[in-house]
Amino acid sequence: MFPFIRFFKDILMARRLPPLENFNDTHVSHHICWPWDLDMFAEMNNGRVLTISDLGRFALAQRGGLIALLFRKKWALAMAGATVRYRKRITMFQKFTTHSRAVCWDDRFIYLEHAMFFPDGTCANHILYRAAVLENRKAIDPARVAEGLGRDPVSPPFPDWIKAWVEADAMRPWPPMQAPAQDS
Repeated sequence: MFPFIRFFKDILMARRLPPLENFNDTHVSHHICWPWDLDMFAEMNNGRVLTISDLGRFALAQRGGLIALLFRKKWALAMAGATVRYRKRITMFQKFTTHSRAVCWDDRFIYLEHAMFFPDGTCANHILYRAAVLENRKAIDPARVAEGLGRDPVSPPFPDWIKAWVEADAMRPWPPMQAPAQDS
């Protein structure tokens, strides 16, 4: 189940924080791994990692002015892809922070990254998301979103690792699993 209480808490807390000034400023949220976040191996469930990152994404959007713009323009926000790197287990009652920021965009998607850190600075995981802003159920150019936020419509430079992911993802067959997997 979606953690609505956490969601509303994070949005309300984000509303009290100063607005983010720059496109790639980082929002940091604070969390605890609760028993209902665990899987059968007593670590945070991988789906819950994505969900808590969603909370950071919404708080980031709140502080960056995107939530207000979405409501004003009747736009929607949709996820269009993700890649996750898990490195350390998050276990019951561990405290951690989620760092969320936008990185760059192309003509369809905004690329966001989220990472969870323990208090000692160790990174538990890192997620790269591809998000779309929708108008009438179709993705719009993120440059329009930047302009709506009063920001430069030109994307910051694409990091090489994000470019490589975009290129690799474009090679995936769609629809998937229509043919047997092949060795390369």
